[in-house]
Amino acid sequence: MPLTGKRILVVEDEPIIAFSLEDMLLEDGADVVAVGSLEEGLDQVEAGTFDFAILDINLHGEKSYPIAFELVRKGVRFVFASGYGDAEHPAELADVTTLTKPYVLDDIRDIAIDN
Repeated sequence: MPLTGKRILVVEDEPIIAFSLEDMLLEDGADVVAVGSLEEGLDQVEAGTFDFAILDINLHGEKSYPIAFELVRKGVRFVFASGYGDAEHPAELADVTTLTKPYVLDDIRDIAIDN
């Protein structure tokens, strides 16, 4: 399985979407840590080591950019996720891929496994 052995952080504030994504990643062999808020996401990035992350852009009215900047600092590959299509990100994050929900496992694999 392509994601076998990858430790993936999922930051998603909608429980049904988070559970669905977590199940999809677990079935593909990933080790998943899923959280639902900006604060929890920052705590996880600070405390843990991840191979990849999927960040919902909007978390209960807050942007996930502080988590993104911390992931960049730590050299962790990640994507943004949005139910609204492509979003306008801060200039420093303009090159980060934005996946549109619902998630497609092949899209996640392509980015998570690249390089």
